[in-house]
Amino acid sequence: MMHKNFSIKGLLIGMVMLICSLTLIASLALSSIHDINAQYRKLEQQLEAYATIIAISTAAALERQDTDTLEQQLQAFAAVPIINNIHLYSLNSADSQPEFFSSYNRVTIGPYPTQYHRLDQLQKPVQSRDYLELMHPIEYRDQLIGYTYLRATKSELAAYRQNRVLSDIAIGLVALLLAFLAANHLQRFLTGPLQTLLEQVQSITKTQNFSLRAPDTHLAELAAFSKALNQMLDKTERQFSKLHHAEQEIRQLNQSLEQKISERTLALKESNQELLNTLETLHQYQNQIVETEKMSSLGQMVAGIAHEVNTPIGLGVTASSLLQDKLKVIEQNFAAKTLTSSQLARFLSEAEENLGIVYRNLERAASLIRSFKQVAVDQSSDNTRDFSVAQLINEVLLSLRPNLKKTNHEVIVNCPENLRIESKPGPINQILINLIMNSLIHAFPDEQSGKISITVSIENEQCQLIYQDNGVGVPEQIRKRIFDPFVTTKRGEGGSGLGLHLVYNLVTQALRGKIQLESSLGEGVHVLIEFPVITK
Repeated sequence: MMHKNFSIKGLLIGMVMLICSLTLIASLALSSIHDINAQYRKLEQQLEAYATIIAISTAAALERQDTDTLEQQLQAFAAVPIINNIHLYSLNSADSQPEFFSSYNRVTIGPYPTQYHRLDQLQKPVQSRDYLELMHPIEYRDQLIGYTYLRATKSELAAYRQNRVLSDIAIGLVALLLAFLAANHLQRFLTGPLQTLLEQVQSITKTQNFSLRAPDTHLAELAAFSKALNQMLDKTERQFSKLHHAEQEIRQLNQSLEQKISERTLALKESNQELLNTLETLHQYQNQIVETEKMSSLGQMVAGIAHEVNTPIGLGVTASSLLQDKLKVIEQNFAAKTLTSSQLARFLSEAEENLGIVYRNLERAASLIRSFKQVAVDQSSDNTRDFSVAQLINEVLLSLRPNLKKTNHEVIVNCPENLRIESKPGPINQILINLIMNSLIHAFPDEQSGKISITVSIENEQCQLIYQDNGVGVPEQIRKRIFDPFVTTKRGEGGSGLGLHLVYNLVTQALRGKIQLESSLGEGVHVLIEFPVITK
């Protein structure tokens, strides 16, 4: 089945650029809005200050009804470029209503209609598309004698807004270019050793030359993986050497038998017992060949190791890239002396979470490597270890947290906290991960909320693990073949159809247990897994 592959390089650069773009757009937009609002408030304050100055300076002349003095005073405001019109209104002595007394109009603007009918509306600055208006009372010796009206242009504010937008675009383009260069350098640093190791593994798988060894790398996790892989190759090479010697012995023995048969045709009865003994020896060698063939299958498993390790390493790379971008923003704010305590606290919180993701996924990668090494050991021994089942399930859920937190699904775990068993934790870990990921991919389409439950109990030295979800279920024609390889409901959409096949092999071979799956459309799935354990 053809399915789409994704590269770490593309995903790393894409995620870094996406996160940088969204973060940069949000930060620049908020900063621009804040600065433009500050400029607008500054313009309001200037207008209020000019209104106060006019009210104080013209109060005496307005009281005397001195038109000439008022006009001279108002003409002085021609030096203020933002003011277009100034009106002075005096109070009518008969009904105390405002009436026009004097005005100033910028030469390029011209007169503006009286606005004393908007007295209540203009007590505070009022803005329109291009102008800002304000009316201020004029008092003389603590008595209200009139009002002054100011009309100011917002052209400077508009020019500032345009310049700010252009500068934000320039800053954004430069920042994105730097982010792209940094992400590209980082992906080469991380994926280079992995690509070299993958090519070596593919070469070993293709040529079956188990004398080759994985190269050492500067990354600690990949170095540990290379060491475990080389140990596996050492054992495989020794088994193949034994197989070769056994084949030579069998070939020599067959030649000897043919010679003896031809020479002792007349003495067949006497040599019958000797021939039976020889055949018994042959069967022993054949059994040895079968066991050796089982060990040779380890070589074919190497090709799948890179795929298993890619996922936690990819998550760790993504989280570390995000943390690096956040750190650059903090450094820039610190250098610009605009770093706030809330920004620093948020960065520390996000840094803690991202470092946790990196640590957990690198630990997961190391655990996978140890698991593959343990598989090689288990071919010749039945070694197990004692562990807490609840702790193992929690570690699985923690490693899948980046996938689970993108959804609204509820995961319910029913397992005694003090339950400890002696078994193989690696296969159980992989079984849970494959079942949960299978539900996330197939069970809940259209981003609907779902429920996943994991129940563990012990009965008669048998561990019963029940996995359930309330998703869309499995069609009847697929359910009958659900554990066969390459069976999937997402054909052509990235589904490989190998997840449940791997689960079946882990249960029946690694754990020596049995598995049953029950499902129907619209009723979710119910998976029962039983395998022998030693309880503590």
